[in-house]
Amino acid sequence: MKIEDIHPLGIESDTFTSTQVFLSSKIDLNNVWTVKDIKYCAGVDLAYWVEGEIEWGVCSIVVIDYETKNVVEKTYSVGQITVPYIPGYLAFRELPLVLEAAQKISNVPDLFIFDGNGYLHPRHIGIATHAAFFLNKPTIGVAKSYFKIDNADFEMPENQASSYKEIKVQNEVYGRVLRTHKDVKPIFISCGNEIDLETTTEVILNLIDKESRLPIPVRLADLESRLLRRHLSKANSLSGSK
Repeated sequence: MKIEDIHPLGIESDTFTSTQVFLSSKIDLNNVWTVKDIKYCAGVDLAYWVEGEIEWGVCSIVVIDYETKNVVEKTYSVGQITVPYIPGYLAFRELPLVLEAAQKISNVPDLFIFDGNGYLHPRHIGIATHAAFFLNKPTIGVAKSYFKIDNADFEMPENQASSYKEIKVQNEVYGRVLRTHKDVKPIFISCGNEIDLETTTEVILNLIDKESRLPIPVRLADLESRLLRRHLSKANSLSGSK
């Protein structure tokens, strides 16, 4: 899969905000296709661990057939993490591994779904939106917890599957809090890029099964990244002890 060269990945932290502001002017929340055009979609997730004084990360990308929900491909990348966790700037920490894993994909997805936010971000540039410019594909952000912006709270949706409430910050819709199962905690969804909120909601609901409140490709990427972390951290420990 070809990756666009949008900006250097190793930029200094004092340029993080200006880079996000620049990219925010390029966001397009209009669909570039219809749902019926989706053949493959991918879930993206990362897991971390520490070996000595070094932090490591592994990114898992799981590509599924949108109609059958069958897995068609898995890729991953692993490497040292050099950017600390800073709320609102997750992309600068995770993009190097995300893009490395994406380059290995043979069955190019029509859509990427991230374990993280997209438009639901102080500058509308969560990991899902930021990554979209490099991937040159529509993206969606799905978060398990709420990232509060400007002290704006959200309203809990009704306790019914598929119910949702819009998340507004200063009267602008940033995303939705969506309940995918009755009696289960909701998730927080937002557009990444090149997709609107109605289509985002439709896609996510179509990818929910009884196994989890998360859409299938994100859940699978989450499970895969955890498995890889266990394997790789053990391998690193063994090699480091020799």
